Amino acid sequence: MLSTVWQNLTGVAVLKKRSLVIAGHATSVSLEPQFWDALKAIAGERGLSLNQMAAEIDLDRTGNLSSALRVYVLEYLQKRTPGQIAAGGG
Repeated sequence: MLSTVWQNLTGVAVLKKRSLVIAGHATSVSLEPQFWDALKAIAGERGLSLNQMAAEIDLDRTGNLSSALRVYVLEYLQKRTPGQIAAGGG
């Protein structure tokens, strides 16, 4: 589901900016390609469009939308792979 890390020549992850429509309003969000891939896959599994799922996430967020989308992916993957992804592990 998650693609390999895309990096530019400086070794920094490249952000991709995309437009989403949430509650009838267009907004742009910048995320790493891996998060866009994961969000699209999760939305597909749930039978939702990316905009529909982003609107759900937007309703519950407390910070910025980009961070909320990343946290959603992390929590979704943690629930799917209990015991395999340790929060704060390293």
